Amino acid sequence: MKLSGKKLLITGGAGFIGTNLTEKFLQQDNKIVCLDNFATGKKTNIEPFRSNPDFRLIEGDIRDLDTCREATKGADIVIHQAALGSVPRSIKDPKTTNDVNIGGFVNMLVATKEAGVKRFVYAASSSTYGDHPTLPKIEDRIGKPLSPYAITKYVNELYADIFSDLYNIETIGLRYFNVFGRRQDPNGAYAAAIPKFIKLLIDHKSPYIYGDGEQSRDFTYIENVIHANELAASTTNPEALNTVYNVAFGEATTVNELIDVLKENLSKFDPDIAKVEAVKGDVRKGDILHSLASIEKAKKLLGYNPKYNIGDGIKEAIAWYWEYLK
Repeated sequence: MKLSGKKLLITGGAGFIGTNLTEKFLQQDNKIVCLDNFATGKKTNIEPFRSNPDFRLIEGDIRDLDTCREATKGADIVIHQAALGSVPRSIKDPKTTNDVNIGGFVNMLVATKEAGVKRFVYAASSSTYGDHPTLPKIEDRIGKPLSPYAITKYVNELYADIFSDLYNIETIGLRYFNVFGRRQDPNGAYAAAIPKFIKLLIDHKSPYIYGDGEQSRDFTYIENVIHANELAASTTNPEALNTVYNVAFGEATTVNELIDVLKENLSKFDPDIAKVEAVKGDVRKGDILHSLASIEKAKKLLGYNPKYNIGDGIKEAIAWYWEYLK
C-alpha cells in the first residue's frame, strides 16, 4: 500500500535501514524529518536528499527529550529506527546500549504522545526470541534474552504496548531478522556479517566464522524491510495495530551456505575470489544458534508479501558493494 502526502519522522534516518526508508518515502511524495546523531549513521547516506525541499535533517540524539520533542512536531507518523545495534557491542558496553535503546526509546514515545502523533512504527529485533528453541519463530513465543541488546529490544516492545494501552498511540513493532543490502556499512568492529564478508572477499581476505558455520539465519533483504515498514505505516486494519511482527523471508541459510553464495556471485566479478577460504573459530557469546521466522502473522494482518529471497538479495547487494568498494 503506497503511503503519500504525509509528514514522517524517521529516527536514525541516516543509518542503513533509515536511509533506505527515507529514499522510498521521499519518492512517494512525503515530507521527511530525519533525526540522527551520526553515531552509526553517515552524512554521505543522506547527501542525495539534502537539496530536496521535502527533506529536513535534525542532527541530535534521542537521549535528549527536547530534541525528540522538536523532531515530532507536526509529524503524522513516527518511524523509529534509531538504536545501537550489535550483540557484541552491548556485551562490551551494556550501559550505553541501555541508555540509547531504552532511554531513547521512551523519550521518543513521550514526545510522540505529547505531539499527538497517532502512529509509532519501530524497529524491533529477532534477538527477542532469545533461547526459545521452537522453529520457526512465532511472535507470541519468546525465551530468555541472551544479551543486553536483546533485553533492550524486548523492553521496547513492553513500553510500546503500555503506551498503546495508556495513551491510545497506534504502535507496530517490526522484528527484523538479519537485514542486509545497499548502504549497510562493511567497516568497523560491529559491522554485520554480510557486508563484512563481502568486503573481505573482495580484498581476498578470509572471512572469520564463529563456530562451525552450521548456525543458520533468516537473512532478509532491505527491500522486504521497506515493504514491511510501508505496510505498517499505512495500514487501516484495526486488527493490525498495537502488536509486533516478524520481518523476514521465511527461509533459513547456514553461514557456510552464505559464504558459498557470496563467493559464487563475487567470483563473476573476480574469479580469484572463488579460491578464498573462510576461517572458523570459537562460538561467540550471546549468539543464537538458529533463527527462522514465521511470517504468517504479517501476511495475514499487514498483507506482507516479501519478494526477495537471499539469492535475489545477494545479487543486488553485491552489485552495489562492488561499485561502492572499488
